[in-house]
Amino acid sequence: MSKPVLHSLLKKQLEKSNLKVDDPKYASFLEMISASYKSYDGDVLNLANAYQQNSKELISANKKLVFERDHTKTQLENIVANVEGVIFETDLHGCFTFLNKAWETYTGHAVERSLGKSYKYFLNVTGIQEVDEFKELFSREKKNEKFIFKFKKKKSYMWFEIKAKLNYCSQGKPCGFIGTIVDVTTLKNTELELNKASKSKDNFLSTMSHEIRTPLNAVTGLSNILLMEEYLPEQAENLKALKYSGEHLLGLINDLLDFNKIKSGKLKIAEKDFSLKHFLENINSHFSIRTKEKGLRFNLVKQRDVPTNVIGDQLKLAQVIKNLLSNSLKFTEKGSVSLFVRSLGIDENKVKLEFKVVDTGIGIPKSRQNAIFESFMQAKTETAIKYGGSGLGLSISKKLLELQNSSLSVESDSGKGAAFTFVIDYKVSNRLNLYEPEMVKMQPDYDPLNVKVLVAEDNKMNVLILKRFFMKWKVTFEVAENGREVLGYLEKSDYDIILMDLQMPILDGYQTTKIIRNLSSSKSKIPIVALTAFAQTDIKEKTIHYKMNGFLGKPFDPIKLYNILKSYGKEGSAYKKRLA
Repeated sequence: MSKPVLHSLLKKQLEKSNLKVDDPKYASFLEMISASYKSYDGDVLNLANAYQQNSKELISANKKLVFERDHTKTQLENIVANVEGVIFETDLHGCFTFLNKAWETYTGHAVERSLGKSYKYFLNVTGIQEVDEFKELFSREKKNEKFIFKFKKKKSYMWFEIKAKLNYCSQGKPCGFIGTIVDVTTLKNTELELNKASKSKDNFLSTMSHEIRTPLNAVTGLSNILLMEEYLPEQAENLKALKYSGEHLLGLINDLLDFNKIKSGKLKIAEKDFSLKHFLENINSHFSIRTKEKGLRFNLVKQRDVPTNVIGDQLKLAQVIKNLLSNSLKFTEKGSVSLFVRSLGIDENKVKLEFKVVDTGIGIPKSRQNAIFESFMQAKTETAIKYGGSGLGLSISKKLLELQNSSLSVESDSGKGAAFTFVIDYKVSNRLNLYEPEMVKMQPDYDPLNVKVLVAEDNKMNVLILKRFFMKWKVTFEVAENGREVLGYLEKSDYDIILMDLQMPILDGYQTTKIIRNLSSSKSKIPIVALTAFAQTDIKEKTIHYKMNGFLGKPFDPIKLYNILKSYGKEGSAYKKRLA
């Protein structure tokens, strides 16, 4: 039997131990140990090969990661360096710790010399206009900051938007601020140009409104005077047509102005107590007459549980209801126009009211029911030709309701009439009685007025119309053609009220009112009511600012003018209040 070949390491260990292992009985055991040594050598060799291979792969992967890191870093540095806006980083005190090259481009200050300096240093040496905005820029109380500022560079101005936010370290503690400064000059200039254009448009509409209303005042004023005087029976129809045409033209002008106000977001909701009962009575009186003239019936159906007094914007509600009823009246040739009002319940002192206007007119095709709510749109082209109108009534009504969290819907079909519905929430008023000056009789008896009026008006036709009314009302009056004459008349005599035109030569209505209010005598408190052809929404705030007592638009309603003069006359409530 051949002697087994043992592993060299095993051989050395046996020789060092001086063990006698020649005995055959140890042969198989030693062979087994030797095989284990040889197997271990194989495993070590495999591990070494694997380690060597993994080391190569790790080195290769590491080189790749380093390359990608350096490449990404270079890319980021190039992006940051070449980005148009300023990228900055500061410590908690607002001292710059990083700035890109755009900083130098915009400010003219070198990046190296700017690092370490507080942002406040640059507020004193640059052309920044809105310095106050920067005072609390880097504050820990404000985690995010954003605003636009103006910067003067050489002889031109630039606009920049700054954004900054609090930055946190790895421990979650605030360690500074990071942000951007972006050039928004083009955007800001565009915004300024748009605002300028919008203002020009508003001024144009206001001026055109004034220029149209001035002759329109003569048309409606003279038609009212002629209807008050004796006329031949065959003239009645012509006079009524003349009055209607003037009122219709005025309605179109008002629609255009209201539409412009809504589009520009300048129309606001004014909530006040008003009598819903009186409001509906007024609607009933007005449209009963109009429908009767056209040979139609007008129905007002109100549920008993509808509150008498509510809190809301009465003028907006009146405009919507009148637009819807006028629209139904225009497109109805026979039958009726009806207004239904019902309560859908009261919750937490708020009542949900449903208003529905129903007519038996020409109706609206299903395919056109969405289009009729768009600006300057009507159901059909031939409809506009036959019935007229601007196509703004429904659009304005819809937008006025949207301002009050309501919506307008329609149910109709061709030849089967139409029903317009909206639901609106009002607060229920706890006031028992509400005096409504508008609820004076539709055709009052014009008793003589004990009032002395100073009229400031330079338009001859407007003066003629006022004179005709004043003569019928037995009013004592004098006319001044400009503000300087007003002051002269006021110095020589006493008056109960001044009707002040706002657009006059030499001294306009505002300037004249300011001088009067600054007088040291009791005449500084004389009631002044603006009588103007400008849209009321344009002048309301200004008349309040100049301490006027109110305003009346041209063309004026004779009934409203009569009641104003009566109030300020020697027997009126406003006059007695002044004496108290």
